[in-house]
Amino acid sequence: MRHYPSWPNLAAAMFDRARTWPRRPMLRSYTDGAWRAIVWSEFARMAASCARNLRAAGISAGDRVLICSENRPEYPIVETALMAIRAVPVPAYTTNTAADHAHLLRDAGIRAAIVSNAALAAIVAQAARLANVGGTGELDLLVRMDDAAWSRLVADTAPPDDIAAEAATIPPTALACLIYTSGTGGAPKGVMLPHRAILSNMQGAFVLLKPLKMEDEVYLSYLPASHAYEHTVGGFYLPSVGTEIVYARGTEHLAADMLTIRPTIMAAVPRVLEAIRSRVLVQVGRQPPSRQKLFQKALDIGLKRADRKPLTLWERMVDPILDRIVRSKVRARFGGRLIAIVSGGARLEPDVGRFFIALGIPIVQGYGQTEAGPIVSGNPPNAIRVETVGTALVGVDLKLAEDGEILVRGDLVMDGYWGRPDDTAAAIQDGWLHTGDIGTLDRDGYLTIADRKKDMIVLSGGDNVSPARVEGMLMAEPAIAQAVIAGDGRAALTALLVPAEGYDEVAVAVAVSDVNRRLSIVERVRKHAIVAPFTVENGMLTPTQKIRRLAVVRANAETLALLHR
Repeated sequence: MRHYPSWPNLAAAMFDRARTWPRRPMLRSYTDGAWRAIVWSEFARMAASCARNLRAAGISAGDRVLICSENRPEYPIVETALMAIRAVPVPAYTTNTAADHAHLLRDAGIRAAIVSNAALAAIVAQAARLANVGGTGELDLLVRMDDAAWSRLVADTAPPDDIAAEAATIPPTALACLIYTSGTGGAPKGVMLPHRAILSNMQGAFVLLKPLKMEDEVYLSYLPASHAYEHTVGGFYLPSVGTEIVYARGTEHLAADMLTIRPTIMAAVPRVLEAIRSRVLVQVGRQPPSRQKLFQKALDIGLKRADRKPLTLWERMVDPILDRIVRSKVRARFGGRLIAIVSGGARLEPDVGRFFIALGIPIVQGYGQTEAGPIVSGNPPNAIRVETVGTALVGVDLKLAEDGEILVRGDLVMDGYWGRPDDTAAAIQDGWLHTGDIGTLDRDGYLTIADRKKDMIVLSGGDNVSPARVEGMLMAEPAIAQAVIAGDGRAALTALLVPAEGYDEVAVAVAVSDVNRRLSIVERVRKHAIVAPFTVENGMLTPTQKIRRLAVVRANAETLALLHR
């Protein structure tokens, strides 16, 4: 595809693609013991049928409708249907508690929900009672994707022409969806994303990824569809360029699914990449010394290539051999066909990115936030600077405030926070989105993220320290799975650490010492403690695997008090 099409809205984009590629596979999932595909024309028929029947069930333009489901074909079908009749999808995480859902129902005034199964339906129904929806505690509509009600929604066999024509009239300024922030600090806020914001991201992503010359790609989708990144990229952008979306059976089956599906493109949060790197290094450490030396040599030569350093004649001779007997085995873990892994959602430690690039797996790291559609910048695949999050997408104005805060302007910026005019006014000033992130720009426009503005630690001596940088370096060590840095107002930094599987306190202590040697004096961790893992269940991780630093600090207040003595 030489040029990216222009559409007025997301629903129109999906119906247009169905007209262009009626028999092309669009979605694939594991159903009834086999992998089954849905072609574009069938997707469009079901989306149109769903739109007609949801309207008949009372869903009107402007109504907010909760969607709570694992990644599966029904998700984009119902979301496209809602958008086509100008209703507003509100994606929600399947890990939400009843209290979490109740907040969304109250905040957004939601009276209808579509969920994937009976268990989730029960939690949403409980949330409706907690929120006292409509004064009765009963939703007007609650549909499950696994029962007869869903089958009736998509049973209409009429062509999608009427709904597609209606969708084409929706302007790009109309509200596309309401995506709630993951709530790392305070209650989640509803981000109002108009169609123009996500369409801007799609246009920018097309230009950014053009060097990959993507054709007939296969994307393995496993990040939650309710997350802004997966929502934009896996839900709309990649389908719009003809990529087949394959829904993984769940994170517990991800390794097996990669071998079966053999994806050509994937997304990953840094924690997943860190865990894979650790497993690879542990397994290499169990090999005979001769194999360990081969791996190290393959890695060393790969790193020289990544750093654009010239290879010696001998290195050029052995490099193809090492690629075949060492690097290819690591690539085979991902199915052997990857052209890129897109990393985002948190800071990726450069050493982790360089590790994968050295083994022939390009890591395209980007940056964004829900309020920006969510993609702000990304590394061009043919000019990766792994220590950065790349350059601003086409159509994005980006600058730094005097204090280093990243400011963003363009069609990608949200309309504001639902029902929160004061928060909106604070976030968007003179058209510029104040991201709350601190960064630096090099002469070529590559952006590096330092930390969240409000998360910077100020030591008692007045030194400012980025906890994200130190945490990233710690978690890049094979022995450390999770890390949170503390020390605001103290003389030195302390750390709460969770060992990786198979490692003990001694190994963690050695890892801390190794990291400290690479840090400045004020950044060094003076004391640390081993603590219980941070999980979604105990409230210390968001559903997208971001650590809720404040929650971790509060839960381990006594331990930190002892460390700071």
